[in-house]
Parts: sequence; C-alpha cells; structure tokens
Amino acid sequence: MSPMDLLEILNTAGKLKLVMRHCWIDGKRQESTAEHSWRLALMAMLLKDEEELSGINMDRVMEMCLIHDLGEAFTGDIPAFEKKDSDTEKEVNLYESWVSGFPEKQKNHWMNLLNEMEALETEEAQVYKALDKLEALITHNESPIETWLPLEYDLQMTYGRENMKCHPYFETLRAAVDEWTVRKIEEESKE
Repeated sequence: MSPMDLLEILNTAGKLKLVMRHCWIDGKRQESTAEHSWRLALMAMLLKDEEELSGINMDRVMEMCLIHDLGEAFTGDIPAFEKKDSDTEKEVNLYESWVSGFPEKQKNHWMNLLNEMEALETEEAQVYKALDKLEALITHNESPIETWLPLEYDLQMTYGRENMKCHPYFETLRAAVDEWTVRKIEEESKE
C-alpha cells in the first residue's frame, strides 16, 4: 500500500472521531464512534487468551471490531432504537463504495470481513456482534442516568440479548451487566 493510499484511508476513517453516538460519557460530552470501536477492539484483545474462547480467532474478531462502524464516517450514527434496515443498507453501500477504491489486497480482506460480519455464521462474527452489543450496554451504564431516555430503561435489559447466545461466556458477562443496570436504576429511584 502506498503512503498516499494509507493516508487517504486513515483520513476517512478518522472522521469517526467526530461522529457522536447517542451515549454520554461523563455527562459533559457524547461518546464518538471511534471511542466505541476502540473499546470494542480492546474487549476482544482482553479476551484473546481466555481458555473458554480458545477456539475463536480473536485477532479476526478485533479486525471486525475496528471496522464494524466505518460506514458511519459517511452517514453519522443512528441510535439502535431509531435505525431502520434502509439506514443499515445505506451505511453498508457507502462502506463498500469506499473500500472498492482500496488497493486490491486490503479491499478483498475488508470486504470479506464485512460479508462475514453481515452473515453472522462464523463464531468470530457472532462474538464480534455480542461484544458490540455489550460495549454499548457497558457505556450506557457508565453514562449518568439523567442522560437516559425513558425507553432506555427497558432497552438496557433487552438490547442484544439474542446475540449473547453465541457462547456461555457472553451470557455470563451479560448477566453481570444486567445486575449493574438494575443497581443503577435502583440507586436512581432512591434519590
């Protein structure tokens, strides 16, 4: 890959630093899509050597985590509770159009990752999707509860639950996140 190709790709991907997500980090500012993707990849890296997940190619999962929201560099973020299939289709089409201009080797690799992620048939794709949902729940729990919309109290308990069935580890992790959510809501109701 030429230095100019690399710089052009990084410039476009870097726009994710400016795409704000629905979730608030500390009550003062919203999380960027780049921050979400970074922590999602960090989660995969932290789980790389877990015995329970030893049959899963976590390097591939990390790659999926890093690229999964790059379409938002073109569309911005749409909260899960507002996103329609047509929004997802537009995001994927823009991603594919962008990647089609990559050098051949990178283009093929990134398109193969996208296709695998969309199909959700491999363990790696299923783990990436479970982590994506979990990271959003974790960040939401870290957000001040006064930033939560009324619909998010129920959504926090249901969002991504089906995705956790890919592996017992994620069902256990989800249970811990749910306990945290319940405590957070209970603490808020006491005030």
